[in-house]
Amino acid sequence: MASCNSKWGTLFLLVGNSGSGKDSLIKWVLDHWPPTTPAPMVPTRVITRPPSPKTEAFESIPEDQFRKLSKAGAFSLQWKSYDILYGVNIEIEDALTRGQSVLVNVSRQIVQETRKRFPNVLVIFVRVPFQITEARLRARGREQGFDLEERLERARQNQDFPTADHVVDNSGDLEFAGQQLLEYLLKHS
Repeated sequence: MASCNSKWGTLFLLVGNSGSGKDSLIKWVLDHWPPTTPAPMVPTRVITRPPSPKTEAFESIPEDQFRKLSKAGAFSLQWKSYDILYGVNIEIEDALTRGQSVLVNVSRQIVQETRKRFPNVLVIFVRVPFQITEARLRARGREQGFDLEERLERARQNQDFPTADHVVDNSGDLEFAGQQLLEYLLKHS
């Protein structure tokens, strides 16, 4: 794990299976953030899937444009998951060097590399029992057929994340989980 550097802001990586409620938790935290405390930056992710009102706000771009931006160094973090490319703009580095915290929903596959690249990285795993994850994925209806089964299989295999710095239980009430996350972020920002 990267050592803490008090001059840098904290980079909070929120990880969890599809359907664990990561984006809902981020929204809840921002809606309940104390007005007297600087809130973390939550960057808009760049994603190569069509826009959808059923998901978080993101910038939808074609894959060829994503690859051009990637080659030009536009992304600080990037990964591919389920044949979809995800990127987080380089602007997070400016925020971190100014001492601002950043909260971003990422894939667990980039955690190790990110810990090596940045000081003050804290990983938060959103834990949800498989049966609840399955029900949520089926209810949201964004994925069908093979795409849905692929996400379910990955969720079945990844019920834990042993290297996480903190675990939030989002198996029940969003407010309960949101409060857990909010308290952790406030304590470590």
